Amino acid sequence: MKHLLSEEINKVEEQLWSMSDHLYSNPELGNEEFKSMKLLTDFLEENGFELETGIVNRPTAFKAVFKSQKPGPTIAYLAEYDALPGIGHGCGHNMIGTMGVGAGVILSKLVNQIGGSIVVLGTPAEETNGAKVPMSEEGTFADIDAAMILHPADQSYESGESLAMDAIQFDYSGKSSHAAASPEKGINALDAVIQLFNGINALREHLLSDIRIHGIISEGGQAANVVPDKAVAQFYIRAKERSTLNGVVDKVKNIARGAELMTGATLTISNYELSYDEMITNNALSKAFNKNLQLVDSQNLNPAKQGYGSIDMGNVSQVVPAIHPYIGLHEPELIAHTKEFADKTITKTGHQIISNGALSLAQTGYDVLTDKELLKEIQTDFLQSK
Repeated sequence: MKHLLSEEINKVEEQLWSMSDHLYSNPELGNEEFKSMKLLTDFLEENGFELETGIVNRPTAFKAVFKSQKPGPTIAYLAEYDALPGIGHGCGHNMIGTMGVGAGVILSKLVNQIGGSIVVLGTPAEETNGAKVPMSEEGTFADIDAAMILHPADQSYESGESLAMDAIQFDYSGKSSHAAASPEKGINALDAVIQLFNGINALREHLLSDIRIHGIISEGGQAANVVPDKAVAQFYIRAKERSTLNGVVDKVKNIARGAELMTGATLTISNYELSYDEMITNNALSKAFNKNLQLVDSQNLNPAKQGYGSIDMGNVSQVVPAIHPYIGLHEPELIAHTKEFADKTITKTGHQIISNGALSLAQTGYDVLTDKELLKEIQTDFLQSK
């Protein structure tokens, strides 16, 4: 029966291509993806999915469910559809969204016969404050047995790791004064930020190689002859594991407090974006997907890339067995977050990859729904990774 999925993708692939092209031509930033969400959810509703929008207090998030008439596991496909400012879909989220809903729809055509349920989750704002974080925290995945998302890239790569990440903001408040006539009456908030950077740079010598700390001064004064009374620095702090990251963040915060004491400026620490946990790939689920992808797509499947970025799918992988593989656009060295990457998504190659990706996801979902031993392996692998 699994072979019928190939027939189902043939029925809808041109609609998927058109949807992806429409998203490309009408990019929307994170948490503003109202038209994008409607495009995807209309397609799901047309194919019998029950829809709920605005979940986890995100207006552009959604949950679409197709329940079969037989008991069985529940599979979740995740869809992203936020664009990048000035670039559009340079990360290929137009493809991610259409592959996710496409996989859900074609698998739904068989699920009444094989049993189980399918969930498609619309997850806004992956590029900034990803909705997968509150979804993971608020129980969206509580009844889901496996979660999958497929990302386009230059080449195909197995699902791998990502770094845990905190986005920390340091606000220093000082006292303005004339920098030449009465500097002694001022408290220089910018000096505190500079000491913060110096302290972090001294810390780097004593950190593990997987740790990444990079920041900017987002506010540092208005005029050179005025002592800055406000200065703000923003940092991304990353590590391979959340437990390690928490210790590094504590050290950075102590450096920030030291700069406060050194300068007399008053410090406020906050998170300016949501925190991401590290990605834990479920090996059993990953192997099942890899097998299906290699049968559908002719290009080489490379081992997982060494990941130094951070994704909100990491938070999902902490609460449910999950994978985040990459499917290639047949152009080695194609760089994501560029206009060239976005343009590739609407080519003939990009269209074929949408079909191949949706089919591979659906086939893997079929395997999980019908193979009790595979489901057991997935569950065991998840428990052992905790």
